[in-house]
Amino acid sequence: MYGVSDTLVLIKGAGDLATGVAARLYRCGFPVVMTELPNPLMVRRTVAFGEAVYETEVLVEGIRARRADDVAAARSAIAQGKIPVLVDPETRCLAELAPAVLVDAIMAKSNTGTHLTDAPVVVALGPGFIAGVDCHVVVETNRGHRLGRAIYQGSAEPDSGEPGLIGGKTWERILRAPVDGVVDSRAAIGERVEEGQTVAKVADRSVVALTGGVLRGLVRSGTTVPAGLKIGDVDPRIEPSHCFLISEKAFAIAGGVLEAILSKGSDRVAQEAE
Repeated sequence: MYGVSDTLVLIKGAGDLATGVAARLYRCGFPVVMTELPNPLMVRRTVAFGEAVYETEVLVEGIRARRADDVAAARSAIAQGKIPVLVDPETRCLAELAPAVLVDAIMAKSNTGTHLTDAPVVVALGPGFIAGVDCHVVVETNRGHRLGRAIYQGSAEPDSGEPGLIGGKTWERILRAPVDGVVDSRAAIGERVEEGQTVAKVADRSVVALTGGVLRGLVRSGTTVPAGLKIGDVDPRIEPSHCFLISEKAFAIAGGVLEAILSKGSDRVAQEAE
């Protein structure tokens, strides 16, 4: 085994699933750096370290993430016990950081530029990757019996295109932009909403809740979105605290990432000792 405190993990993406991975690794003692887009679009903003891009610093489940403008600032944030979030969509920091582990958590459903040679251990979340070709390990992200499993050969299940079943609801949970335009929120994350209630407007067109529950996620007001894009999520279980906690799905995936790092890291150490 090797010392986790010396094992830098670079995570591409800082949305809610990536945040679950980062939180679990951080609590296990790994130093973590995350990268994001200049204007990331996140639905579950209250549990996404990527919000630091807008807010400079955010707190999720007692862990602080801070926007870092360069690698020096990222290293300073780590020294302060924080998770740095670099605005670096092309991962230009890779060469300078030289991480022991790279995790592609962008969730683009395809490989947007991750390579097996990017780090000694490369892990990717969800469909679009082949273990042994694009990365060392793929972690399953589809809800169901295989959620969170580490895949050492082959690929994750293809994207089903169907929202996960929560509280007996699937499509009814999802809020989508009715037209192209700018989002004007009319409800806050964590607020109870009723079926038929307007929770946002896009270009003066109402975005209506199709089921009652708690508004679990909604993109930032003022965000420009295309028609049909998912911009929000209603949780029919009516438990406001869930809106501010990392999901069970994110932590299941994080468990798969942790397994991948420890197993492949041990393999690497053993090979170096031979």
